[in-house]
Amino acid sequence: MIAGSGDQRWESELGPVPVISVGNLSWGGNGKTPMVEYISRLLVDSGISPLILTRGYGGGDEAKMLERHVQGGPTKIGVGANRAATAASFLKKARTSSEKLGSVILDDGMQHWSLCRDLEIVMVNGLNPWGNGNLLPLGPLREPLAALERADIAVVHNVHLMTEQSLIDVENTIHGFKNLVPIFFSKMVPKHLFHVKNAMSHVSLEALRDATVLCVSAIGSADAFVKSIGRTGARYVDRLDFSDHHVFGAQDVETMRKRAKELEHIYKSKPIIVVVTEKDYDRDPEILKCLDSCTTLVLCSELQITPYKGTDVDGFKSTLGRVLYTKFFVCS
Repeated sequence: MIAGSGDQRWESELGPVPVISVGNLSWGGNGKTPMVEYISRLLVDSGISPLILTRGYGGGDEAKMLERHVQGGPTKIGVGANRAATAASFLKKARTSSEKLGSVILDDGMQHWSLCRDLEIVMVNGLNPWGNGNLLPLGPLREPLAALERADIAVVHNVHLMTEQSLIDVENTIHGFKNLVPIFFSKMVPKHLFHVKNAMSHVSLEALRDATVLCVSAIGSADAFVKSIGRTGARYVDRLDFSDHHVFGAQDVETMRKRAKELEHIYKSKPIIVVVTEKDYDRDPEILKCLDSCTTLVLCSELQITPYKGTDVDGFKSTLGRVLYTKFFVCS
C-alpha cells in the first residue's frame, strides 16, 4: 500500500501495489541505494516490474547511478521530493499503457512517514553503526535506536570489514529493540572499472594491481571504498575524502592533481591512477574529465548478501517474500 494522506490506497493494473521501504537510522554508508537496486533485480527476476522512488538528494547522484544501471529494463525510476505525487503519476501512466508496475521500492524511505509501506528494511553500516549515539546534529542518528522496532528485516552492511565482536554487538543492539527481527549481512563487491571519459568502457580490476592509487570520494563511508581498493592488490593507496554529496569544483580538481603529483614524486610511479566511486562520477561526469593529466577510473561495485551465521541469499529472498506476503496479501 502507498498512502499520500489518510488511508488512500493506490492501485496499478495488477491491483493494490505492495511497497518496500529501504532506509537507515544513521547518516551515510549504509548501502541503501545498492540494496534498492538489488531488490529491484530480485523482483524483475520474479517477473515483477518495480517502480523505484527516490528524492534525488544531493544533485541526484544516486538516482543517476540507478538510471544508468537499470536502463533498458522493466524497472522504472521516479525522482522527486514529493514521492507520493511521483508514484501517483507513474501508476496512472501504467494503467493507460502497456507498462506493468507490480511493486514500489522507496529509496531512503524510513523517515518518510507520510508514505505507508508494507515492508521496512533497515540498513546498518557495520563500520559505524550508531556513531556516538546522538541524534543529528550532535551525532549521525536520524532517529533514536528505538526506531529499530519498526524493522521487518535488518541488514548489516560492510560485514566483511567488521570484527567478530563488532558483529555481535550490532546484533545484540538490534535484537535488544526487536528480538525476532531477521538479520542478514551484505557487502559491496568490486566488479570492474571504467574511464571517466567513456562510461561504456570496461577496465579489469587487474589494472590496479601493483599501482599507486589515489582514492577520491565524497560519500558517506569512504573507509569501505578505500579498503576495497586496497584489496585489489594496489601497491599503495592514498585518499582524498570530501563531505557526502560534495560537488567537485575546479579547485578540488587542482587538489587532486597536486596530490597525484606528490605521489608520483614519492613513489617514482607514473601514471598515478585516480579512482572515484560511481556516485561521484554521476554527480558531475564533466568535471572529472578535467583530470586529463591522470588516469582516472570509476569503480563499479554491486551489493551482495553475504552467507553468515546460517543466513544466505536464498534465506534473504524467502524472508523478503514471506514477510511481504504476510503483511500485504494477508493483512491488506
